[in-house]
Amino acid sequence: MPYTTFLVKNCRWLAGGFLLCFFSSFGQTFFISLSAGDIRREYDLSHGAFGSLYMGATLLSALTLPQLGRIVDHVRSRDVLLLTLPLLAIATISMGYAYDGYWLFATIYLLRLFGQGMMTHNAMTAMARWFSAQRGRAISLASLGNQAGEALFPLAFVALAPLVGWRNTWLFSSLAILFVGLPAIYLLLRVERTPSADDGPERRFAVRDWSRSEVLRDTTFWLALSGVLAPGFIATTIFFHQVYLVELRQWSIEIFASAFIVSSSMTVVSSLATGYLVDRYSAVAILPFYLLPLAAACFVLAFVDAQWSAFVFMALLGASLGSSTTLFGALWPEIYGVKYLGSIRAIIVALMVFGTAMGPGITGFLIDAGVPYSWQIAAMGAYCLLGVMLMTTVRTEVRARNALTWPETA
Repeated sequence: MPYTTFLVKNCRWLAGGFLLCFFSSFGQTFFISLSAGDIRREYDLSHGAFGSLYMGATLLSALTLPQLGRIVDHVRSRDVLLLTLPLLAIATISMGYAYDGYWLFATIYLLRLFGQGMMTHNAMTAMARWFSAQRGRAISLASLGNQAGEALFPLAFVALAPLVGWRNTWLFSSLAILFVGLPAIYLLLRVERTPSADDGPERRFAVRDWSRSEVLRDTTFWLALSGVLAPGFIATTIFFHQVYLVELRQWSIEIFASAFIVSSSMTVVSSLATGYLVDRYSAVAILPFYLLPLAAACFVLAFVDAQWSAFVFMALLGASLGSSTTLFGALWPEIYGVKYLGSIRAIIVALMVFGTAMGPGITGFLIDAGVPYSWQIAAMGAYCLLGVMLMTTVRTEVRARNALTWPETA
C-alpha cells in the first residue's frame, strides 16, 4: 500500500496513537526533571535523596502496571483512555500543590503510572494489534508523539515557569490534558480499527500466540530485555540529572533545553526509517543495530566538555530512541503473537519503568559519593556495546526457533 494511501485511510487511528504518546509527556522523566532543581531547593533534598524518592515512586508504578496494564486485553482503547487521562490530570494538579515528601511521592507515582506507563502502553498495544502488514509504519508514526512532546514541552516549560512559577506551570498542564487531550483522543479512537485483507499479508509473525506465563519462562525474553532496557535507563538518567549536568559543565540551561529539538528531529527520522525497515525485513532482523548510536552518544557526552557536545549527544540519542520505540512496538508481536499482547507488554513496560527508576537513584547516590558523572556516562556507553552482542544472540535464537525465512541482506 502506498505511504500516502496508508496515511489517508488510517489518519484517525494514527493521530489518536500520536496524541496518546504526546500527552504521556507529563509523566515522562524529561518533563518532570525540569522541576528537579526547584523541588530539591524547596524540599531541601540532595541529588541522592530526590533520586531515591523518584526511584521509589517509579518502582511502585512498575509493580502496579503488570496488573493494571492487562486491562487493554479486555477493554477498548477509548475506554482505557477515560481512566488514564483524567488520573494523569489529577497527578499534574497534585504536583502544583504538593508540599511534603509523602504528597510528592504519591504525585510522582501517579505521573509515572498513568503518563509514562499506561498512556504509552495503550498506544503501542493498539497500534500493534490494529495493524499487521504496516505495523512498523503505524508504530513509528504514533511514536512521533513522544518526540513532539520532547521538542515542545521543555521549551514551553522553560518559557512559562519564570512567568507563573513552576507549580502553576503544572496546573496549566492539567488544563491541556482535560480540555485538549481527552476530547481529541476520544473522538479519534471512539471507533477501533480492524485489520483487513486490503492491508496485505503480514511478512513476519510468531508461529503461535504465547501466554504471559510462557513468556516469563522463556530465556530469550530475558536476554532481549537486557538490551531493551538500556535506552530508557540511559535517557532517563541523563534527563533526570540534566540540571546537575548543566551546572557541572557550566552550560546554559536554555541552550541545553534547545538541544531537545535536535534529539526530537533525529528521533523522527530514525523512527520513520526504522518503521520502513521493520515492514521490509522485520524487527528481529534489525535488532542488533539500534544501540550503536547510543553507545557513541554516551562516549561523546562523557569525554567532551564543550556545550556543542550536548547537541551531538542529543542527535545520537535521538537516533537510538527513535529506532528503539518503533522496534520494541513491533518486536514482541513478531516473537510472541498478539492474542495476549496487552498482558505481555504490561510486564515489559513495567520492567522498562523499573529500569528508568533505577537510573536516577543509582546515579544520584554515586554523585553524592563523589563518583565522577563522566565515568558513569562512559560506563553506560560500554554497556551498550555489550548489548549489541546480546541482541545478535537474540536474533539468532529467534530465527532458529520460529524457523522464519529472512532476506539475505538482513
